[in-house]
Amino acid sequence: MMEPLTKNALDLIFEYEGLDQPGDWPGGDSGVTIGIGYDLGYVTKDEFEGDWKDCLDDTDCQALAGVIGYKGADAKAKSNSVSHIKISDDQARRVFLERSAPHYQSLTQKAFPGVDKLPADAQGALVSLVYNRGTSMDGDSRREMRAVRDAVAKGDLKEIANQIRAMKRLWENTNQGGLLKRRESEAQLVESCIT
Repeated sequence: MMEPLTKNALDLIFEYEGLDQPGDWPGGDSGVTIGIGYDLGYVTKDEFEGDWKDCLDDTDCQALAGVIGYKGADAKAKSNSVSHIKISDDQARRVFLERSAPHYQSLTQKAFPGVDKLPADAQGALVSLVYNRGTSMDGDSRREMRAVRDAVAKGDLKEIANQIRAMKRLWENTNQGGLLKRRESEAQLVESCIT
């Protein structure tokens, strides 16, 4: 069983995810994104309602349900229809802590067997990685994910940090400096556990 996310891990995730509002489409292949990186392009209506129905009123839930599944330019076009909805910091953190974090911790355990044996901050760095990149291990763009998986199985914190840093190759010269900084922060969080 993984440790609860540490303050250091939560601070890292909150810093890089920020507080997303429905009208501020984040770009790329994203859907309309709310709260702490909660992407409506990649959830089902049932998942969304289960996660948010206790935080939002029925009218807002219904409007946001109408943009579920849209990604990229389609999501950008749809974001205007929900720009009147505002997500508070308290709502965003509640959904993240109660719903998203446990879900992504479970995904992290499946992606990186043995992660629960690592120090809590290293676990949190890997949850941040999975929250941002998902769990796919296929293809050249995921070779570092496979190497992280192998390093986790060995408990090799230095190699985990090295492979997280190596992922930066994917975003160099792409105007995505935030992802370069995030990978560095995740690597440093893992390294902080080396004694």
